[in-house]
Amino acid sequence: MMRRVLGTPPAEKDLARLTPEDQRRILDALNRFCMTEAGDVRRLAATSLPEYRLRISPWRLRFYLSVEAVSVLRVLFRDKAYR
Repeated sequence: MMRRVLGTPPAEKDLARLTPEDQRRILDALNRFCMTEAGDVRRLAATSLPEYRLRISPWRLRFYLSVEAVSVLRVLFRDKAYR
């Protein structure tokens, strides 16, 4: 089952700041996760709502997960992703 991808304005701004190569790598990993649920995904413990992260090399994609959609919150470098 393929989930829809919903991007928040901060996530879209984060992605626009990256190089085209990094954008492609992140979007490919996100599409692969949406289709197969494959990827380095972990649930974040210190969040009130069930929030997850997808690790893509030095980048972290933070998102909410529902049955029909993945709501991308932020796309950040690993040292800034957990603050």
